[in-house]
Amino acid sequence: MINAFIYALVNVIHTVITIYIWVVIIAALVSWVRPDPYNPIVQTLYRLTEPVYAWIRRYIPTVVGGIDLAPIIVILGLQFIDIFMMRLVFG
Repeated sequence: MINAFIYALVNVIHTVITIYIWVVIIAALVSWVRPDPYNPIVQTLYRLTEPVYAWIRRYIPTVVGGIDLAPIIVILGLQFIDIFMMRLVFG
């Protein structure tokens, strides 16, 4: 019973991490084309990603040559957490 609960919980967390990775990718791609800041989709992407970027930028300088590497750092961190969690639970 508890194994099924842990399995379900880990799968839900895996799905949330995967969705957030796609949100970060989409936000990075949208930022390249100068989006309208009043667009609700752009505002939603900004609200979902900017707090995490700000937290990363507080500890790591992410701008190199005019390119912000915060999305890459976030994606790598989430991939690490996802793989670690899946290996830990599923052996």
